[in-house]
Amino acid sequence: MELKGKVALVTGASRGIGRAIAVALAKKGCNVIINYAKDEENAKKTEEMCRAYGVETLVVRADVSNREEVREMVEKAIQKFGRIDILINNAGILGKTINPIEISDEEWDKVLGVNLKGAFIVTQEVLKYMKKGKIVNIASIAGKDGGTVGTHYAASKGGLIALTFNLARHLAPNILVNAVAPGPVATDMINEEMRERLRKLSLTGEIAKPEDIAHAVIFLLENDHITGEVVDVNGGRLMD
Repeated sequence: MELKGKVALVTGASRGIGRAIAVALAKKGCNVIINYAKDEENAKKTEEMCRAYGVETLVVRADVSNREEVREMVEKAIQKFGRIDILINNAGILGKTINPIEISDEEWDKVLGVNLKGAFIVTQEVLKYMKKGKIVNIASIAGKDGGTVGTHYAASKGGLIALTFNLARHLAPNILVNAVAPGPVATDMINEEMRERLRKLSLTGEIAKPEDIAHAVIFLLENDHITGEVVDVNGGRLMD
């Protein structure tokens, strides 16, 4: 896919991986819809960074787990751009609890609601208008090996990988669906103590930068013969 002039929706784009993806798309000439849930100030910062490349942008607040808010977001995008060519399902949360015995129903529902159901809701609403295009889901190494974080997070990312495979089968050949499964990434979700521990587990001696994940996303978007694939970006922590 030639990215210049295309319209891309990136969920959770106010910071971290989502911001890096939005900026990488803008560098390629994509017009970008920047979704955020709470942090409007940082979403505007992402917009500023994207506009530096001469593209059009739209900043829209929506909780991806809320269908009505998602529907309104997509409708605003269509009103402005007339179409959506690319969807990046990046929005995600970790959850506060790691011990599976201690995870409450409320916390389970919240994490699955954003990470898995949210991606499904956004995809459904976008598919009302997308007849040809690309979808990339941001999964996680935890969806493959269980990770070291909460059970709910691992389950949500494993489900997102399965959703990727299923959508790839249903939507081909006009819409190609893939995923990127990062290992630990240097964002504000990981403190310095955690980073130091995680560096030691990486064969590269370092954890990924958000831009490393964005690079993998761009690769999947530009290649027109890949669908139903999960690209690992984890510094060699998981080999399969």
